[in-house]
Amino acid sequence: MSVTLLWAVDVYGRVYSVSTAGQRWVRTEDALLELKRVTAGKGRCWGIGCDHHVYLNMIPHEMPIRYKEETYENQRWNPVDGFTDTLLPTDRWQWSDVTGMNPQPLHSFQLPSRSWEWEGDWYVDQNCGGEPSQTGGWEYAVDFPANFSPDKKWNSCVRRRRWIRYRRYTAQGTWAKIPLDHPRKPPLPLCDISCGGWEMSDESGRYPYLWAVSQQGQVWFREGIQPRIPEGTRWDEVEVPKEVVQLSLGPRDLLWAVLWDGNLLVRTGLSLDSPTGTSWLEVESPEKEMETLHVSVGVSVVWVITKDYKVWFRRGVSSHNPCGSGWISIVGEMMMLDVGLNDQVWAVGEDRGLYFRIGVTPSEPSGNGWIPVSAEWGNSKENVPPRGGPELSSQLKEASQGSVLSSTDSDSKLGPTDPSNSTNDTPVLEAAAPSMVPLGGAPIVPVDTQDAPTAPKTLIPASDSFINSLVSDRDKTSTNQQSSLMIEEKGQFSPAQILMSPEASGSGTPWSNVDLESAEVARSTQAEGPLLRNGSAPYGLEGAQGVGDEDGPVWAWISGGGCNVDAASQISWLSATGPLVSSLSLTPVQSSVWSDQQHREEISKKPLERSNSIWLRKGTLSWWRDWKPQRWVDVAVALEQSTKSDGGKDSIFFVYYTRYDEKKYLHIFINEVTALVPVSRDSHYAFAVYTGPRTRLRSPLVLAAQTEKDMKDWLNLLSDVCCECRGIATPPSRQALWSTTSKGDIFVHEPSFSLEAPAHTLSCDLMFWRQVPGHLRCVEANSLGLVWGIGWDGTAWVYSGGSGQQANADAGHAHQQTDVRSVHVYENQRWNPVTGYTDRGLPTDRPMWSDESGLRECTKCNTQLPSPQWAWVSEWAVDHSVPGGTDKEGWQYAADFLVTFHGHKTLKDFVRRRRWTRKCKITLSGPWQPVPPIPLSDISLMSYLAHSSMEQVPLWALSDKGDVLCRLGVTPQNPAGSSWLHVGTDQPFKSISIGGASQVWAIAKDGAVFYRGSVSPQNPAGECWYHIPSPSQQTLRQLSVGRTSVFAVDENGNLWYRQGLTPSYPQGSAWEVISNNATKVSVGPLDQVWMIADRMAGFPAETPGTVCHRLGVGPMQPKGQLWDYGIGGGWEHISVRANSVEAPRTQHPLSTAPPPPPSPRRPVPPRANGATVGV
Repeated sequence: MSVTLLWAVDVYGRVYSVSTAGQRWVRTEDALLELKRVTAGKGRCWGIGCDHHVYLNMIPHEMPIRYKEETYENQRWNPVDGFTDTLLPTDRWQWSDVTGMNPQPLHSFQLPSRSWEWEGDWYVDQNCGGEPSQTGGWEYAVDFPANFSPDKKWNSCVRRRRWIRYRRYTAQGTWAKIPLDHPRKPPLPLCDISCGGWEMSDESGRYPYLWAVSQQGQVWFREGIQPRIPEGTRWDEVEVPKEVVQLSLGPRDLLWAVLWDGNLLVRTGLSLDSPTGTSWLEVESPEKEMETLHVSVGVSVVWVITKDYKVWFRRGVSSHNPCGSGWISIVGEMMMLDVGLNDQVWAVGEDRGLYFRIGVTPSEPSGNGWIPVSAEWGNSKENVPPRGGPELSSQLKEASQGSVLSSTDSDSKLGPTDPSNSTNDTPVLEAAAPSMVPLGGAPIVPVDTQDAPTAPKTLIPASDSFINSLVSDRDKTSTNQQSSLMIEEKGQFSPAQILMSPEASGSGTPWSNVDLESAEVARSTQAEGPLLRNGSAPYGLEGAQGVGDEDGPVWAWISGGGCNVDAASQISWLSATGPLVSSLSLTPVQSSVWSDQQHREEISKKPLERSNSIWLRKGTLSWWRDWKPQRWVDVAVALEQSTKSDGGKDSIFFVYYTRYDEKKYLHIFINEVTALVPVSRDSHYAFAVYTGPRTRLRSPLVLAAQTEKDMKDWLNLLSDVCCECRGIATPPSRQALWSTTSKGDIFVHEPSFSLEAPAHTLSCDLMFWRQVPGHLRCVEANSLGLVWGIGWDGTAWVYSGGSGQQANADAGHAHQQTDVRSVHVYENQRWNPVTGYTDRGLPTDRPMWSDESGLRECTKCNTQLPSPQWAWVSEWAVDHSVPGGTDKEGWQYAADFLVTFHGHKTLKDFVRRRRWTRKCKITLSGPWQPVPPIPLSDISLMSYLAHSSMEQVPLWALSDKGDVLCRLGVTPQNPAGSSWLHVGTDQPFKSISIGGASQVWAIAKDGAVFYRGSVSPQNPAGECWYHIPSPSQQTLRQLSVGRTSVFAVDENGNLWYRQGLTPSYPQGSAWEVISNNATKVSVGPLDQVWMIADRMAGFPAETPGTVCHRLGVGPMQPKGQLWDYGIGGGWEHISVRANSVEAPRTQHPLSTAPPPPPSPRRPVPPRANGATVGV
């Protein structure tokens, strides 16, 4: 059998190949090339690049690819000059093809692409009719339509001779770009290609056909692919009844395609005479309610994957019946698959590993099981499993003898066969020789060597269930071999290590523990570098490792169309013993117990082993699986609580799920939960569970309930348990930090002395946030217990729930609260000279219906409510209140979409947009009372130090029209105040803040900064406004004033600090930029600085809005030093203006008493998990 190649592409677009005679993946030489997918045929491989161009890789061959270009020189005789190039008007051209119909001068011949080069210059063919000629290559005839001969006769009035030039294809072994069609219109950017048809006839050297799908759902056929023209000549469109997303062409006359609606199309009439076929037939998806995702065909087989990643086989397919007769479900979940030569099936698994279908024969075309493609990777000699995991690189002889998978009997204890060669701590393990197993037959036992005894016979998997039981645990995080096995004190393996098959383990499959926190710690540890105390890296579930030179690729695509493999092939990297290796790896439950037993004590035991535990609640939820491919999975959940010996209570939250017929569960320790946040995810009633490690990795545990009531019940129960384990049983204290999310949810954090301590500062990702009932856009508070908020509709609300132990009579009494917000979509158009403004833009333009940024497509039909709790209260209407103004129809104009829009059309305006708005309303209950009647846009309460008191609390606000207001009569006993006092201004304002010593700063809507002078308790409205210069070429949008400092944010996200503030000169002297990436800032009474960051470096997919704490702020360093990143993903506002908790000062420097720990549960090292934000 000849040596052939298997091709694959990883998620980064890197292309690899492995030879049937080799053992190692080889990456293509072009390191800069990135392909989205490939399709292989005999001797070649096609690919689609990330630039949407088509590439071809011709496998190097001994015979070069040469093409002969030829043209004919024509002449006519006349009595004066003899034979000359002056022809009659009715004659053919002077230089033409052999028929004379097409002109072909020498200079018109160009190389088709850079993959060709000329072998030499033009020369005359001295042969005529295959015989050498003495006439210089001339052939004579009476006239041009007559027959030519080398003999010149008396009536020979015309003659011709042939010129020849050869060109050679020089791109064999490299990826060559296929040139676009000129002057024909090239196809739109392609999204899928498939080659096949090379077995449509018995003609030797037959080249394959190539089909493609454009992003617009069109189907294209590549014309002119010949042995001497491997690139083809042009693209021809094939009409389809519906839009196509993907297609597959078999080696003969079978072509199937996937439609956008999830059904399939079958092309009929494919033949040598009609390579594009004649008609289409539609076939329904295997499941009516589940759309088709991918299709691949062979000679007489069709395989399909639906969007739930289930695999289906089409029975009854043949050349006479290309549609087949029915579907058969195949065990396993795959991302994509490809049918190669001999109808062998290759697939990319759900874990991004590569798999091969064993047992595929003409009599059994569906095969009988999946095995991994375990070719070697990198510089090591270890085989690469489907995804990097803790599997051993070779089969361990001693362990396999004691395993239930071995064909020999042994004692239940697994240890070294030779006690003299072992120690008390670690047994010496010898690797057995790998066995070569035919893909459709019995194992071939290798010849014994002198150093190793005969290896036991390998048990060949015979069914999908058995295969799944072996490979279900293949996705664990990579670790060193020293920690790959659990070694007991006496040098024996724990029997729990051996992963038994369902037949051997009994009818009931036990649950295997997967520690969620351990998995996240493993990921973060791999990123940071340090090891655990025992020197071994932690294990995790489905860890999302970075791909480097040492790690196996994360696969995205595979093509076996050029890989000649059958059931009898003996391929080293397709050994059926591959899955057996994973049976000796450390199980997740053992790794979690080992990593947690030193600091979790009895809570790390399995729930059934503790008699003093009770189940608080069990139920079913949907879990957003946090490894690729991410999707919703139905799971069982349970909350368990245990009582410790000292009377304290600890709780664990379990999530039970099944993967590859194996039951597993995740668990989270409730005392490590940092937030329970309702989230918007696919119109589900969803909420996210945050912990410290998951906050750092931006990967919360997302769960969803079937109904709103079920979600609220779970949130209330989990929140109560979290507060109970932290000793929180009262409403928010006067010093609490308040924040809101982009959904309008309200959260508070109870600060400790360590939050703003200069040393041993509490890490921002360990802060515990609890939800307060209500719905607001922003919240402001101070240390006297006053809390005000503003809804999305501008309504002002005052908190009536009390604070700490001094909750008033209204504490716990919920008032009805409503909020209204507007949802916007943008209609975009571009101008063209023929039709004017139209919704057909350029390929590089934003979608014609989008959000404000233009990065996401949003139409009026697919725009959903912010969450299921909202309800529409209006229809879509054109919004004329857009900043910048509009014309009568609501349009705004600009030269391009990326520049500023204005409300009038000019000659240079080639694009326009208008905003559509629709209002929605939410009604709920919470401890908030409205403060009518003026809608507000911003609010600020004066911040105080601890134990301060005032008769009336200064409160400044801005109306929705930009008017400046001062609230009178605000006291702790009357937090709503009595009336509004209007403060005159020359222009509308957009941000205002009052700090220590009654310093009032504000920003006008044009970005101008003002300071209010002479504000005092006796004169709460002040006297006049002083203009403060803004930063050079920057427009400020929001500011916050502390005790002695002022910080502001500009329109570009830069954070500014006002220098030179003194009691005698409160306006300061100059602005200094601190960092970027800021959206809002809050400065507290201790001059502490917090902000909401737009994005966090390294996590581009996270929703904007991350809570950040400025570290190193002090009297000598008011600007601070670096940022500490906390919870994020949709945070809108934060207020620290109530936190006046100062760390206690040490009165006895020589005291050796240790400082109080920053957390009641565990100490936190002084560190900042966030990086400094660059200027």
